[in-house]
Amino acid sequence: QERSARLRRWYELMMENKEELARIITAENGKPLKEAQGEIVYSASFLEWFAEEARRIYGDVIPASAKDRRVLVLKQPVGVAAIITPWNFPSAMITRKVGAALAAGCTVVVKPAEDTPLSALALGELANQAGIPAGVYNVVPCSRQQTAAVGEVLCTDPLVSKISFTGSTATGKILLKHAAGTVKRVSMELGGHAPFIVFDSANVDQAVAGALASKYRNSGQTCVCTNRFLVQKGIHDEFVEKFAKAIEKELRVGNGFDAKTTQGPLINEKAVEKVEKHIKDAVSQGASIVTGGKRHSLGKNFFEPTLLSNVTTKMLCTQEETFGPLAPVIKFDTEAEAVAIANAANVGLAGYFYSQDPAQIWRVAEQLEVGMVGVNEGIISSVECPFGGVKESGLGREGSKYGIDEYLEIKYVCFGGL
Repeated sequence: QERSARLRRWYELMMENKEELARIITAENGKPLKEAQGEIVYSASFLEWFAEEARRIYGDVIPASAKDRRVLVLKQPVGVAAIITPWNFPSAMITRKVGAALAAGCTVVVKPAEDTPLSALALGELANQAGIPAGVYNVVPCSRQQTAAVGEVLCTDPLVSKISFTGSTATGKILLKHAAGTVKRVSMELGGHAPFIVFDSANVDQAVAGALASKYRNSGQTCVCTNRFLVQKGIHDEFVEKFAKAIEKELRVGNGFDAKTTQGPLINEKAVEKVEKHIKDAVSQGASIVTGGKRHSLGKNFFEPTLLSNVTTKMLCTQEETFGPLAPVIKFDTEAEAVAIANAANVGLAGYFYSQDPAQIWRVAEQLEVGMVGVNEGIISSVECPFGGVKESGLGREGSKYGIDEYLEIKYVCFGGL
């Protein structure tokens, strides 16, 4: 009950200070202020949710096979949890983990991304104001040069019982190796390569709206944003034409503090170079630039929202996660072909598809090898729902009633001699 009350107060303080917290995100991350405000509300919702879940960590009494015994199952906090978070959601990726950890009774050491430490420190200030005791929520900011060393310490120190990481698959594999030495509990939300399938039966206007929201939120820098568009041949041309018009009409590149901006800068020049590399590779193999395609005149980290057609599965942009404002469209013939292309990746975080055929919806939703499926929806994240992936997209789930289990150990107690 005490943990619940402190988490609830932390949530209230976040909501009272949401404008200032949002401005911190925009200043250090670049995302449009409206998106940053949305992130703060989303972030705070995890503290509210887990404040409620803290009082529902139920054990069990199991009927015993022997009359003189009683069998109990207790749930206890796993211990110190090391939380390693990315720059693209510098607030939400912390509260989604920390809310569950504190609700379970764990203390946490947060290592925020070197690009965005201020959001983590601001949350720490509000945690203090909420009455969360010193030493319960700890932040260790570090430079890019020290990141690998700090990560290794967190994963190898025997005092740490649990690692929760959100970031690239490559980094996740390194942390898994470090954590193996002391057999730590690990949960990981790693890279995605989300397919977005539009079938002939789809409502094209709805699909275009969903595509715009899924692809270009945070300038394409989200782990669940669409990376590959697969459009059936019957509506392919109509979809591409309407998608291009929507991009040109509704998206505006600019300073994140400008109310009209929908697309802020990418996080750094390395991110821009990757987008350029993917476009250059695709065009060299026959892809066509429908709109966009180059750096924006505003500055070196700004890039035009880009749409490519005539894309094939041999191009880099359909084999790697771009993490930028690039939408490549592949034309396909049959449902089986689309599912095969979608499932060819070694990762499986989110997947989306648009269809008005109920039988097809059931088939494809079950066949897609991802942890989360959006059916006729381009934005699926919600505090009530389990967030996570399959294959090389990670281990475990965050948010929802399942999220707190990542920070609990199950203890069996056999009470004999009765």
